[in-house]
Amino acid sequence: MFHYIYILQFKNTKELYKGYTKNLKLRLEQHKNNKVEYTKNKSPFKLIYFEGCLNQQDATHREKYLKTYLGRMFLKNRLKSYLTG
Repeated sequence: MFHYIYILQFKNTKELYKGYTKNLKLRLEQHKNNKVEYTKNKSPFKLIYFEGCLNQQDATHREKYLKTYLGRMFLKNRLKSYLTG
């Protein structure tokens, strides 16, 4: 079973949300149906990036990294053509 790190972008503000889940499809439905407190009033959004990890510890460490300055720089480079295009 994979553990996922995912990035949502809110269409109105272009803000990025970074999260972790074991079930990506279910988690996106929860976001869509306003079941997640942080994203409840920020719709619409779209999934712009995700990674799969083989265990929970790797996934949660990766999520924490992506929330740091260096992690944000990694995402900026990784998604350069998307974010500037």
